[in-house]
Amino acid sequence: MGTSFGRGGATTFQQDLAGADCIVIQGSNMAECHPVGFQWVMEAKARGAKVFHVDPRFTRTSALADRHLPIRAGSDIVLLGALIHHVLENELDFREYVLAYTNAATIVSEDFRDTEDLDGLFSGWDQEAATYDPRSWAYEPSGEQPPADQAEGGPRDAEAAGADTYGAGGPAAHPSPRTDPTLTHPRCVYQIVKRHFARYTPELVERLCGIPRDGFAELAEAVTANSGRERTTAWVYSVGWTQHTVGAQYIRTASILQLLLGNMGRPGGGILALRGHASIQGSTDIPTLFNILPGYLDMPHAERHGGLDHYLEVEGGTTGFWGNRRSYVVSLLKAWWGEAATEENDFCFGHLPRMTGDHGHYTTVMGQIDGTVKGYFVVGENPAVGSSGGRAQRLGLANLDWLVVRDLTLVETATFWLDGPELETGELRTEDIGTEVFFLPAASHVEKEGTFTNTQRLLQWREKALDPPGDCRSELWFYHHLGKLLRQRMTDDEIDRPVRELTWDYPEHGVHREPSAEAVLREINGVGPDGRALSNSTQLRPDGSTACGCWIYCGVYADEVNQAARRRPGREQSAVAPEWGWAWPANRRILYNRASADPEGNPWSERKAYVWWDAGRGEWTGQDVPDCEIGKPPGYEPPEGARAQAALAGTDPFIMQSDGKGWLYVPAGLVDGPLPAHYEPHESPVANPLYAQQANPARRTYHRPESPYNAPGGRFPYVLTTYRLTEHHTAGGMSRPLAYLAELQPELFCEVSPQLAGQLGLANGGWATIVTSRAVVEARVLVTGRMRPLRVEGRVVHQVGLPYHWGWGGGGLVTGDVANDLMPLVLDPNVYIQEGKAMTCDVRPGRRPRGRAALDLLERYRHG
Repeated sequence: MGTSFGRGGATTFQQDLAGADCIVIQGSNMAECHPVGFQWVMEAKARGAKVFHVDPRFTRTSALADRHLPIRAGSDIVLLGALIHHVLENELDFREYVLAYTNAATIVSEDFRDTEDLDGLFSGWDQEAATYDPRSWAYEPSGEQPPADQAEGGPRDAEAAGADTYGAGGPAAHPSPRTDPTLTHPRCVYQIVKRHFARYTPELVERLCGIPRDGFAELAEAVTANSGRERTTAWVYSVGWTQHTVGAQYIRTASILQLLLGNMGRPGGGILALRGHASIQGSTDIPTLFNILPGYLDMPHAERHGGLDHYLEVEGGTTGFWGNRRSYVVSLLKAWWGEAATEENDFCFGHLPRMTGDHGHYTTVMGQIDGTVKGYFVVGENPAVGSSGGRAQRLGLANLDWLVVRDLTLVETATFWLDGPELETGELRTEDIGTEVFFLPAASHVEKEGTFTNTQRLLQWREKALDPPGDCRSELWFYHHLGKLLRQRMTDDEIDRPVRELTWDYPEHGVHREPSAEAVLREINGVGPDGRALSNSTQLRPDGSTACGCWIYCGVYADEVNQAARRRPGREQSAVAPEWGWAWPANRRILYNRASADPEGNPWSERKAYVWWDAGRGEWTGQDVPDCEIGKPPGYEPPEGARAQAALAGTDPFIMQSDGKGWLYVPAGLVDGPLPAHYEPHESPVANPLYAQQANPARRTYHRPESPYNAPGGRFPYVLTTYRLTEHHTAGGMSRPLAYLAELQPELFCEVSPQLAGQLGLANGGWATIVTSRAVVEARVLVTGRMRPLRVEGRVVHQVGLPYHWGWGGGGLVTGDVANDLMPLVLDPNVYIQEGKAMTCDVRPGRRPRGRAALDLLERYRHG
């Protein structure tokens, strides 16, 4: 969504779903995995909205939807692309919205070649480097282009983790390219998109997805009938979309569709990205990711970036609100290094660490196995159970010098050396494992204060309910005191200067000297030259006079008030509920809401009025904080050479984009193509009928003996997908030790259709063995009509479903095999997330073999 609209967060809020006229839930089992938010879907349905659920399994979400469309895991782009084709072929797009607010009229370089021309590849593919040079994707004219190795999305950019650096904002594009408002030029975006999706038809949906034509027709009719001036459709997704080698492009396809239908920035519309935990959104805003700084600023790269000026020059355009990047970066540096950060020393920009390549999770594991990564902090994670390729994870842990695990219980990552599966098979011996493990008990969420940032970008403050027991401590306590200890050990050497000069003066309280979370939040909010808390990111300055720990959170402490702690009851405020918590940016609940009004500033319809231009007062007003400059009239035209927000017209709603438009076509910023294309999962029982290119050519692979890939052919004939349950939490460390939850879901199970059960001789409640090239696990059999055989490419394809919450220990009252051991190590090339939702497997009746016999079975599958 960052490359499509300018920011990577959910574009709307959960309560707004109640006002939708149609809701499509795809890539999520919302009723079971996000049950609190699902109430708003039910409210919309009670008001007459149509609800569709597209998912491989029939779930509780399906049962409450108007229609469930079973789909083969990994084929969603075909369905979404066919909807785009349906809209364009029948001229059902919201034409006035499309012309005014998207890049549909923009002319693309004559050098661009589509997958339709190159049999599944875009122009610029470098087979040897396995990356794209994206310069041919640019607009025309696009200005002087940088060298290929420095281009956005080019080889060096890809090595620096590519488009993930645009998690909340698109990259630079020419702010005023050539356009054709008639949309007839063969190289305008509208015509390119139309040609690209021409082969994505209802027939193809039936062939590849397994969705019958009447189901597609019902969905297409509902979506188009409930979009336009008077009505809006919302799309909802979760990790069922993201955990694919084309996960970013799944979201891009939905973004194209929602732009064509005019559903972005409007009440009851948008795309809601459901986050599975209380602060998953927060962990990317204030990142735990290796390649971005707070507020989705790019992490400097050792080869790509020089000093601050060079960094700013190559990391984006000068138009749109990202044109203020210097203010955001300098204010961050001032928050971290205070008085030590001066204009003369580049505001300590040189103190920031530099990337040298891919430092992501799975590459780190490979480094552990190879002996280049010696130490590892695991905080609130359980990779021995929760990450793909569990065997490789544990082999990496066994090759470390030291390992620190902070958790509520002794999770499997902390005990792999004592009771892990590889001890049973003989691959590891406890006495041979040299890893020194430090387990540090953690405080739970009720035992610490601070903020969560949830699905809808909403920061909510939580008070501490009670003190943590014994030696349990909060993450804030741990990192604060670790930082103090490290600073005490710093010398006068130049290499120690970045740590020595850090501002590290947080107030402490209580017997354990807990640092003040509120003081940290205030630092994140930012302060001005007078030391007072800032109210908005527009107050940030590039001269070092402001300090701000995360520019998108600027305003959460406005007026010296903890805005995240607000809890005004809904009955006392509007349906938008602006006084419940605080949403980034600027407490805005629907992003891009300038698009809820027409180019003249009037609501598209009274029924869907949200924000509008008040000519009498000379400002934007409405139900929400306007996502535009409040005093900029709709008729404003930028002067020649204008920069930042001054370069955006009064009709530009996508204010973080360099051209102010929603991008149907992405000229830069994604490493695997400017348009989505259907590629099969890395492991698939189906050949790609669209292109000779079977899988995403830019996908990230690890050809390693520790985690081999399934060979194509008949040894692994079934599609395997994973999911979560309401009763358990991710890798199970918080739920398996709880008696009530353990009783509700006591054992790992696999869902299979009655047809597959009969074919294989599986008995409901009995045992099944599931095999991939990586692992062999056993699970109880759940024979259910919720898993339906699908007819794909003229033959029946069976799908198998596995929840992934079990492990062998972790203090759990219930244990079981690790489902994620079955997963391949193959990643989306944009965001480096694993493909955990679509792969192949075999299923056998009965329990799995033990010890060496399990390895022998794997060898037979690997080598025949």
